[in-house]
Amino acid sequence: MSKVRIFALGGLDEDGKNMYVVENNEDIFVMECGLKYPDGDQLGIEMIIPDFRYLRENQSRIKAIFITHGHEDVMAALPNLLKEIPNIPVYTAPLTAMMLERKLKKAGIKELNLHRIRRNAKFKIGNTEIRTFGTMQSIADGFGVAIKTEDGYVVYSSEFIVDYDTKNAAFKFDITNITDLGSEGVLALLSESVGSTRAGSSSPHHRITEQIEQYFEDTKNRMFITVFNQNLYRVIEIIELATKYNRKVVIFDEELKSLMADMAKLGYYHIPAGLEVAPSAFSNDMENILVIVSGTGKSIFRKIHKMATKENDRIELRPTDTVIIASPAVPGTEREEASMEDDLYKEAGRVLMIDSRRAYSMHASIEDLKMMIYLMKPKYYVPIKGEYRQLIANANIALNMGYNADKIIVMDNGQVAVLNDGVMAKSFDKVDVDDVMVDGNDSLDASGMVLKDREILSTDGTIIIGVVMNHVTKEIIGGPDVQSRGVIYLK
Repeated sequence: MSKVRIFALGGLDEDGKNMYVVENNEDIFVMECGLKYPDGDQLGIEMIIPDFRYLRENQSRIKAIFITHGHEDVMAALPNLLKEIPNIPVYTAPLTAMMLERKLKKAGIKELNLHRIRRNAKFKIGNTEIRTFGTMQSIADGFGVAIKTEDGYVVYSSEFIVDYDTKNAAFKFDITNITDLGSEGVLALLSESVGSTRAGSSSPHHRITEQIEQYFEDTKNRMFITVFNQNLYRVIEIIELATKYNRKVVIFDEELKSLMADMAKLGYYHIPAGLEVAPSAFSNDMENILVIVSGTGKSIFRKIHKMATKENDRIELRPTDTVIIASPAVPGTEREEASMEDDLYKEAGRVLMIDSRRAYSMHASIEDLKMMIYLMKPKYYVPIKGEYRQLIANANIALNMGYNADKIIVMDNGQVAVLNDGVMAKSFDKVDVDDVMVDGNDSLDASGMVLKDREILSTDGTIIIGVVMNHVTKEIIGGPDVQSRGVIYLK
């Protein structure tokens, strides 16, 4: 009897922390290992990552982990996993491999069992056939994964939009391989839900050129534009506009500079010769220049905020500047965006805030999801990657296409869908999962006691009493010295 188990250790009923598991009989295949940004009341927490307990307990059965693209919500927790379970075989495309090597080196991980694969490949891991197919998303080299079982493929879509106009092969949507998989038989399709409440298709709404080109056309003074450094599709759009309007470009982010160098090395994209100005050559009195300010998460808003409040020692904003915010806040970064925006309007001349309603994130909208279902023709449909309302919206898309409710599997993290000989069991199995909060380099207990203590300290303060004791007689020979922090002010 064949047995397939499908579950998530993160990514369901939340935005981020993606980690999905497919068990084909005794073999474990993992898709993604990402982070989620903490809420504002989770004091001192750097990030939240999946719970690896199940993988630790079953590490001998893990055959591979696939990192399908280079975004933090699917790859940033990989160093944490590899510290706990070294030498897991990691499969990814060339650009993501370069990003991972830098990330893991920074984390002090020297041994890496890394396999570079093509976006449209067919190969075996052990006795299991694996196929990959290119997906179009905001970073190059994205792909989906198909795992062959005795009852058909289990397909993980990754992030995607359907777009046929992209000339760059590193971003192309691989409709040929997707169609082939559908004709061979798909047991289950795991498809993202982030954009499942948006009507229509994501293309062409993912492009920002039409919204920002007039600023390039009529502005002779300095321009600043923010972009997440992993949104390479948007970075290329911006560079193409700078080229068209003869505006020099300076990139103030080492990670983005490394990514663009990687893109050139792989032959995916080259910044036109003579366009880029090195940050070391930049001076504050330059005009007709475009400054690309990039980063990840909260850091991008903090960078602009420091420029607006004159805390940056290289750049000061002035009333003649045009600032375009092309990096809408993601969950967990709203407070930083609001603070930055408020100070930005005090200093810059023109400000354009591009939000996600005007320029779509490169996630599948309703018509994109319909197209994937139509091409794959899965027996079971599994909405993943999104908040619960988005999972339900995604499920309703399949319902409206004629799927019966018993063929649509909506789960929470830790719930396990079991398919015996290709038939879904009547009840879910269960795997224990919790949020794991990372404080610097340390993982904290998911019970939240440390956070509760920090919250008490932040509201009530602390009193420290110090005395000096004789080590031999145990008598107090100095003090007591009383110090208060956050309680009362003593002159």
